[in-house]
Amino acid sequence: MDITQFVEGSIGQWRSQRSAHHMVFAHFEAVRSEIDIVALTPDNLAVIELCQSYDIDPSQAVAPFHMSWEGESDWDEKEVLKGSTVLVPIPDPNIPNKGLLLRDRGYAETMPAAAHYHITEDGVFVLITEYDRAAAEERIWFVNPNLRFRVATIKTSDGTGVVTASFSSELRNMSKA
Repeated sequence: MDITQFVEGSIGQWRSQRSAHHMVFAHFEAVRSEIDIVALTPDNLAVIELCQSYDIDPSQAVAPFHMSWEGESDWDEKEVLKGSTVLVPIPDPNIPNKGLLLRDRGYAETMPAAAHYHITEDGVFVLITEYDRAAAEERIWFVNPNLRFRVATIKTSDGTGVVTASFSSELRNMSKA
């Protein structure tokens, strides 16, 4: 699997069930959400601007996409978890299945982020993002075309302690296909 195949397989609407352990608060959280992933063209203005903000030639972008989500947590039932981000893969021209993933909004911190990705031989997409105050590692893989799993850990910025660990199962919404 390469980055284009991974993104193409991810396009659509997904229902997600996430279980998270927040070590700092000694709290377990369950989150249910809807995730929409939509392909963007490389000439999309948001894609071009994101590339330029990292001094990267937009022609290097491969399979850019937009992701939005809305969900509920049992931690604070009144709060609606909602957001969106533009994601732009920039493959490494010298190393197959490795590169950067530019985001206008990060996972662990809500700031623009450039993460390193690689895809393992067995098709696991691994994303490592270093932020100012934390570092996140996500692993996403397809069980079949309509079911994918995601595990994530958020560590302290020096990598010595795990702050959050989560597991998500994501099921493609076939009624929207």
